[in-house]
Amino acid sequence: MSSEIRLAFAHPSERSEATSPRGPLDRISLRDHIVEVEIGAFQAERGTTQRICFNIVVEVRPLTDPIDDDVDRILSYDRVTESIAYELAAERLNLLETLAERVAERILLEPQAVRVFVRIEKLDRGPGALGVEIVRGKDSVHHEVAEEERPHPRLVFLSNDAIASENLKGWIDQLENRQRPLILCVGASDLAAPQTGHAMTQRRIDLLAIEQNAWVLAARDHRCVVVSTRTELDWAMKNGQICVWAPSKIVLDAVDGPSAAPSDAVALAAWFAATFEASEMMVIGGALPTEPKTPLRAVAVDQAQL
Repeated sequence: MSSEIRLAFAHPSERSEATSPRGPLDRISLRDHIVEVEIGAFQAERGTTQRICFNIVVEVRPLTDPIDDDVDRILSYDRVTESIAYELAAERLNLLETLAERVAERILLEPQAVRVFVRIEKLDRGPGALGVEIVRGKDSVHHEVAEEERPHPRLVFLSNDAIASENLKGWIDQLENRQRPLILCVGASDLAAPQTGHAMTQRRIDLLAIEQNAWVLAARDHRCVVVSTRTELDWAMKNGQICVWAPSKIVLDAVDGPSAAPSDAVALAAWFAATFEASEMMVIGGALPTEPKTPLRAVAVDQAQL
């Protein structure tokens, strides 16, 4: 086996040493860290967990002052495992590549970290280990929004009567003039959705029925844009775009998903409001959910002023 091939399959610590830039760098490593998690793009990988194995090496600059046996002065191993746990808990992912990128970026936010090698392997998808490995440096870290900068949107649930109301444009005018991002949520239309008698497939059908109605709302006002991913929502909230939530992806990918069924659309919207730390949730033309985690306000369909 050539040295290049041998190095390609070597532990990240060996690759780190072989490709290290000029100047001495210390390394901390995590070997064979195995976690059971639901991940994968194939339908067979949904609803079940599988083992994935992490091998990570972080290159850090040596301290110029004595460590003095003080754990607060070094990059702790716990920060590596916490980065893994944080990203696994954030949302269900399809790709190991996405998970590796996010883990690497989170580790590189640590002041001491200079470069990180992340290898992730699926252990249960075949007779061998299937995985990816990436190398990222400090310059690849995107700006992380500070906690105080995170937008806390206003979320408005619109009943079907509200969507059809002559007041709709006026409501959106009023909401658009307020100084917080706006996300609109809807339920399914009044048309009957197909019934399958199977819980998982029915859940998908009911979520898609909500998304169809989201497009109906978007057609009524050009300012409303249907969005389905966290990335789209984050961008939209930072750029003043009015969003209509298409729930399938976020609901199905959630690690701690909603207990509410898609047929209980107001409760589903309340879960979403709590997930995105909404400042308030307004329900126009519907009943307020019980035990909300976000401040709620009800508005009648015939009420022109919000």
